[in-house]
Amino acid sequence: MMQQDQTAPDMAHTLSGRFLDAALEHRFVTGERTARVVHMRLFAGFLAAMLVGYALVNPLYFSRQDELRFTLMLVPALVILAGYAAATAWRGYASRPMIDFASLLGVAFLIMAENALLFEEMQRAQVQLHASIAINGLIVMAFAAIAFAGQVRWFAAWLGCHAVVYFGIMLVTEADMIPFIYATLAYGTSAAVMVLLNWSVGQAHRQSFLLSDALEAERAKTEELLFNVLPPAVAARLKAGQVVADSYPDVSVVFIDICGFSDLSRRISPGHLVDLLNGFFLLADKCAADTGVEKVKTIGDAYLAISGGNNPSHNSADAAIRFGEAVIAGLPDLRAATGIDLHIRVGIHTGPVVGGVIGETRMAYDYWGETMNIASRIEGAANPDGIAVSETTWMRGRGDRHFELPQMLTLKGVGEMPVYRLAEKPSAEIIRLVG
Repeated sequence: MMQQDQTAPDMAHTLSGRFLDAALEHRFVTGERTARVVHMRLFAGFLAAMLVGYALVNPLYFSRQDELRFTLMLVPALVILAGYAAATAWRGYASRPMIDFASLLGVAFLIMAENALLFEEMQRAQVQLHASIAINGLIVMAFAAIAFAGQVRWFAAWLGCHAVVYFGIMLVTEADMIPFIYATLAYGTSAAVMVLLNWSVGQAHRQSFLLSDALEAERAKTEELLFNVLPPAVAARLKAGQVVADSYPDVSVVFIDICGFSDLSRRISPGHLVDLLNGFFLLADKCAADTGVEKVKTIGDAYLAISGGNNPSHNSADAAIRFGEAVIAGLPDLRAATGIDLHIRVGIHTGPVVGGVIGETRMAYDYWGETMNIASRIEGAANPDGIAVSETTWMRGRGDRHFELPQMLTLKGVGEMPVYRLAEKPSAEIIRLVG
């Protein structure tokens, strides 16, 4: 809608409806001319067939000399039409209205000359049929009005050149004033109708162009929002009407929770609390983007992320741990900005999960499975500003990191399993065991 608000004033400042924004005007004109290519090719073929039809009938009534003269004018007309049709296939055609201008004007001139010849033949045969000049001229004029729809200046220039030649031929061929007056009225009426047609079609197309632009802008916003909620690949599958259900055999699930959030929410104002959560989630979002981890959702004060799901990872456990380390490293700046002594716990577990989109409203790509539950339980075992991981995560992501000796814990709904806590520095016992 913003784009529509910006472009509407451009139309109001010009009588012909031209956009004041040169780039917008160029995009409109080239788009319209590209869309009309098929129609102009059909016109060229129709006009060529009509002229050939005249040439086939002429030998029945023309003298040999006039038949030859008609053919000599027919050949260049057919050449122009063939060249015009071929020019529409050129990549630069859409930005060259002079092609239409010269081609249609050249054909119109030749047709007027041929009609003058037809008039001479009708006069010789004592048949009053001078209206044929206006009829043939109207055909080309109508296609010119369509060819230059939205380009009033070009059509006005074309019509001016056409009128000069038309009345020139009329002055040469008409000896009586009455036929000249009626031919002038017929031409003026036809020209007025074509000017109105050119202008009205152009205005309709410009309005359609603006609406299409506005619709495209809204579609882009919708897709942007969709991609913010869903991974791009998932969004594309949903748009294609596919059911989204995936199985991931080896991902690392990260749960981050704020320590003592319930007590914290009682001590600070709701507005301050929202600012705190917003700052924390923005920090986590930035860290997720930097480490290639996929944000899944926020649950109250908790942040859920996945490594190795829709964002493939060579080592999902390592990426998950790096993500947790990055969030913890950003906490001092967040504390300084909010004035709140904020601490978090990070829990990570590596294993299989199932992902997909369920429902038709407020859709989100979510993950399910025992791995999610285990990661949530392990988070509760982490120290403040610390990271706790399962054995599978420790085996995949330990690298050069130092972990405390594993502790066997009974996790609710899971059972007993070893949990490894990331150590800032290796303890003396770990050094002794490693040494």
